[in-house]
Amino acid sequence: MSRLKEIVMPSSESSMAEAQILLTGLGFGESPRWHEGRLWFSNWGMQEVVAVDLEGNSQVMVRVPTTLPFCIDWQQDGRLLVVSGRESLLLRQEPNGQLVTHADLRGLSNEGWNEIVVDGRDNVYVNGGPGIIALVAPDGSARQVADGIAFPNGMAVTHDNSTFIIAESHGRRLTAFDITADGSLSNRRVWADVDGHPDGICIDADQAVWYADVPNKRCVRVREGGEVLQTINVDRGCFACMLGGDDRKTLFIVAAEWHGFAKMMDGLGTGQVLTAQAPAPGVGWP
Repeated sequence: MSRLKEIVMPSSESSMAEAQILLTGLGFGESPRWHEGRLWFSNWGMQEVVAVDLEGNSQVMVRVPTTLPFCIDWQQDGRLLVVSGRESLLLRQEPNGQLVTHADLRGLSNEGWNEIVVDGRDNVYVNGGPGIIALVAPDGSARQVADGIAFPNGMAVTHDNSTFIIAESHGRRLTAFDITADGSLSNRRVWADVDGHPDGICIDADQAVWYADVPNKRCVRVREGGEVLQTINVDRGCFACMLGGDDRKTLFIVAAEWHGFAKMMDGLGTGQVLTAQAPAPGVGWP
């Protein structure tokens, strides 16, 4: 992993946006999270969770006993959660650093699990399998709260814990639900149809959503209804994005060369973390 201050110029439609490379030499960055003054992310293909500061200094924080997918978030008490996707387990890091089983998702699906988000009330949402979303309660019990998601990917929750948004990559849309008092999801609706394949997402204070798009090699900022507000184009697939930094106005993008699932490992080592200035700070979860 090395730092490189090269500028990646966007297209003319990108509203004066430009991105800088912060970190190189990764596998496939996924599940970026701004946590305790650094960007943390899953480094797929390397079986590790990495943290990097704004100067590009990186550190391996956790080594995970799974391949991919594995995604991360934190409980409100500060304990790290890791999705062990192929094993259909949700792991929790104990104070001694050991990863233990927090929830067993095999009773809901053994087809593999993907993304995770923890809201401000400690509801833990995990998606994957045959297009489903699971809710893991604080006691570790799990139940299905939605299905029929067309390739579920990034998830986010608004700052008031009232609205849940998920990227449906194959559906080419962002879908919203209301969050009920017990964490269930209701009132499913299309939040925005998009011209692309949304992957990782985050929300900003203007109630807009940034989504990463692997095949189109870009991150796009949209408002509810689908109006495109900003586009940042780069030279490789964008897997996820996160707003962070001291003012939460730095957009972090994890990107890598993508040659399709059959040749996925051809992109190993091309992973990067990029940064760009955003017009509004991040809010909500993650």
